[in-house]
Amino acid sequence: MHSRVTPAPRSPSRNLQATLADCSPILTNGRFCPIVNYGVFVKTASRSSVPPPVKAAPRAGRRERHRTETRDRLYRAALALFAERGFLETTVEDITEAADVGKGTFFNYFPTKEHILAEFGGQRTAAVERALQKARATEGPVLHVLRELVGDAVGQADKSAALLRAIFAAHASCDSVREELVKRIHLGRRILAQIFLLAQERGEIRRDISATDLARTTQRIFMGVTMSWAIKPESTLRRTSEEIWDLIHSSLAPAETRSMRKRPRRSRA
Repeated sequence: MHSRVTPAPRSPSRNLQATLADCSPILTNGRFCPIVNYGVFVKTASRSSVPPPVKAAPRAGRRERHRTETRDRLYRAALALFAERGFLETTVEDITEAADVGKGTFFNYFPTKEHILAEFGGQRTAAVERALQKARATEGPVLHVLRELVGDAVGQADKSAALLRAIFAAHASCDSVREELVKRIHLGRRILAQIFLLAQERGEIRRDISATDLARTTQRIFMGVTMSWAIKPESTLRRTSEEIWDLIHSSLAPAETRSMRKRPRRSRA
């Protein structure tokens, strides 16, 4: 007669791992891109089987880092493919293959490939928001903050003319992408106008033109600069943009400053 062997009970840590592995991400809509909320719902366990909280914290940190790395990998792979093949010719499957993740993983982070472009544009808008915060906090000239913004807004497109050409083509070809661009332009313009208004209040720039009009004109100038550079880059986009700013910022000076610059010097007898 064979004796019955009682299997050893599973350790609490393995039970917790199995529970965590069964949890699925919850997808909600964010401002520019979806937010993946990995809320963990653990079944009620006895007090003796619950591991100390200090041991669970490092695991959550690793999971969060892994999600961030996966999202960044998808984002960078998509931009590289847009530059190489074009936006319309790139599929979600192409992106997941380049990022070395499953196709379904993509939709945990981006509902569509158009949301990649929204993320790209969102980073440009975030640069303008940071500039506004800095302008409010600084005791120095607001114009210096604006010059820094010219370089910061370039972002990842600094040396990738092909990427910008692909993005411009997507804006021209897709209604949904173009509509998103228009929204970002208006949002960026409102934030930029606040920076110009602050500079006017401090007497740094002219007041005969409204802050909104200054923001609109500046925005149009640098959109043109970006498109021109993407067609035929002669240096980095950052350097090109800063050179253009150095040319136009003198026209922003108050009227009295501009009149003094135009006043001819008297020759000595």
